[in-house]
Amino acid sequence: MVYRLYVEKKPGFDHEAQATLKDIQSFLRIPELTNLRLLNRYDVEGLDEELFHRSIPTVFSEPQADQVCDALPEGGDWVLAAEYLPGQFDQRADSASQCIQLAYGCERPLIRTAVVYIFTGALSEKQKAAIRSYLINPVEKREASLDPVETLKMQYALPETVATIEGFLSMDRAALEALMKQLGLAMDLNDLLFCQDYFRSERRDPTMTEIRVIDTYWSDHCRHTTFLTQLTDVSFEDADVEAAWKRYQDARAEIGRTKPVTLMDVGTIGAKVLASRGLLSGCCCSRTRPTTIPPRSSPSAARPPASAARSAIPCPAAPTSIRPCA
Repeated sequence: MVYRLYVEKKPGFDHEAQATLKDIQSFLRIPELTNLRLLNRYDVEGLDEELFHRSIPTVFSEPQADQVCDALPEGGDWVLAAEYLPGQFDQRADSASQCIQLAYGCERPLIRTAVVYIFTGALSEKQKAAIRSYLINPVEKREASLDPVETLKMQYALPETVATIEGFLSMDRAALEALMKQLGLAMDLNDLLFCQDYFRSERRDPTMTEIRVIDTYWSDHCRHTTFLTQLTDVSFEDADVEAAWKRYQDARAEIGRTKPVTLMDVGTIGAKVLASRGLLSGCCCSRTRPTTIPPRSSPSAARPPASAARSAIPCPAAPTSIRPCA
C-alpha cells in the first residue's frame, strides 16, 4: 500500500514559499499572483500503518513548524507539482527512508517526494507556462501527476539489442555533422572523426551506448575546452588588464614557458613561478599524467588536442599539482 501525506510550513515558518512568491511577482513580473503555498508531498510504500503514523511527527515533519494533511488542501486557483526525473537522486526521499530505518530498525521503505505549489490569482496560460518553466528545470525534474499511485516500484523493460549507428564508418564530414546535431553531441567534428578512425580499425560500427559514453567523458563537464583554447590575438581596452597580461608574459619568460598561451596557463602560472623561486618549500610539486577513458581499448596515444583535453580526468593544477606536504 502507498501512503501519501502533505507537509506545509506554518505561517511564519514558510520562508521558502514567500521567497518563491516574491521571485515570481518581481522576476517574472506577474503581480496577478497574490498568494503561494508550498507543500512537500511524500509517497511511502513498504511500511506498515503504525510505523507510518509514528514517522509523521518524527521524520516527515516538525510539529512545532509544520502542518500535515493526508489530502491536497482545497483552495487556490491553480496547482502545480514537480518531482525528480527517474534516475535523479532525491535527497529528501533518501534521507527520510534512512531515518525510518535507523529509528525503527526496519527495512528501508520506498519513498518518492514531490513539491506541490498552490497558486492564488487570475493567471493566464502564458503566465502559467512562464511559472512552470521557472520552477521546473527539465534537466532534473518534471511535472508530477496529482493522482494517487498504486506502487512506487519502477519497472523497466530490458532492451534485447543495443542500437548500432549503421553506416558510421562510411559517413563523410557532412553526414557526421548531421549526426552530431541529431544526437546533440557535445564533442566537435574532429572528435567524431577521431572516433570514426578508431572504429574503422575495429572494422565495425559503434553502438549508440559507446558514442554516448565517449561523448560524456569527452564533454566540457570533464574539462572545459575554453580553458585550453590557444590565445593568439589578444587586444585590450583596459590598462590594468593589459598590465596584468604583461606580467603574465614576464612570468612565462622567467620560467622558460614554451607551451601555448591558454586561460589554463594564465590561471596556473603564478604557482609555477613561486615554485621556481623556491617560495613553496612547504608544498610538494608533482607532475600528473592525464588518464584517458577509451570506448574499449585505447585507440591511440595521439589524440587531437581538443580531444585530449576532454578525455582527461581533470586535476586542479593542470600538469603540475602543488599541494601542502603532510
